[in-house]
Amino acid sequence: MEERTEINDLGEFGLIEYLTRNIEIYNAGTILGVGDDAAVIDHFGKQTVISTDMLMEGIHFDLMYTPLKHLGYKSVIVNLSDIYAMNATPTHITLSLAFSNRFSLEALSEFYEGVYAACEKYNVDLIGGDTSTSQKGFIISCTAIGEVAPDKFVRRNTANVGDLVCVSGDLGAAYLGLTLLEREKQIFLENPKVQPDLEGEKYIVGRILKPEAQKNIIGFFEEKELMPTAMIDVSDGLSSEILHICKQSKVGCVLYEEKIPIEEETRQAAFKFNLDPTACALSGGEDYELLFTVKQDDYDKIKDFPAISIIGYITPEDEGAHILTKGGGKHAITAQGWNAFK
Repeated sequence: MEERTEINDLGEFGLIEYLTRNIEIYNAGTILGVGDDAAVIDHFGKQTVISTDMLMEGIHFDLMYTPLKHLGYKSVIVNLSDIYAMNATPTHITLSLAFSNRFSLEALSEFYEGVYAACEKYNVDLIGGDTSTSQKGFIISCTAIGEVAPDKFVRRNTANVGDLVCVSGDLGAAYLGLTLLEREKQIFLENPKVQPDLEGEKYIVGRILKPEAQKNIIGFFEEKELMPTAMIDVSDGLSSEILHICKQSKVGCVLYEEKIPIEEETRQAAFKFNLDPTACALSGGEDYELLFTVKQDDYDKIKDFPAISIIGYITPEDEGAHILTKGGGKHAITAQGWNAFK
């Protein structure tokens, strides 16, 4: 039987002390971290970028198929993704948790293992937070702080007509991973003797349970001295995100279905579920890739970089937002994603 330590035995300060006992500092700008009334950071003349996210059990995650270590990792990643989407470098996070008495000290330690793994991978310092009791369930609130050279941050509302629309990585996998986990959960609930079958679907399951933030893309921009004209992270599906850019920049767009990057594993999984891979990419979400626009003059800088796909271009606002299908059709992009059967 696994050991279980009740949180009550430690009290709040004992808990914080325990969870942060081996904390690592990665940034010279961290003057004072965990352990006082507030943290102190110095960004040495850079501008500060701040974003916050809340994750609620039963809404944003299901502990039936989400290991706590993965959840800790993902809680950090979803915040870092927002900082990278501003063309900034994340440096610090604060993390607040509320949990019921069904969570033991060992469970929270497992969650923090994931948090620290993400902090180490992305060179981010955990510098504070709060813990509280919740009547039921697990609530996570994470704030990420980043730095950017003065006025080098990139907004959503600055795309221009003629810009190229680009996306990093590949899309749709996280949605299919979630679809698979939900299916296996239903089978298990109906017959607990049936073990989940995730064989051969490592890629899509990994994309939902352990996403990554696009540090390499921001590094590439810096190396190429490239400034996107607008940028957003893909958390709600490609169609929702491009519509945010179009609405806020007062422009339209044309996307090409055949240019949307979809991994072969994702495509095969979609076919198994009788889903259209393009629909998964457009309306899935939780891919945490970067969607951005660049001037046409910058085409040569990005055309050979394998992690970036050029998927369309920006048009005048009165032309609307459309996708050109492989079959030659033209469909309006909707926030729910494109529906081939409309």
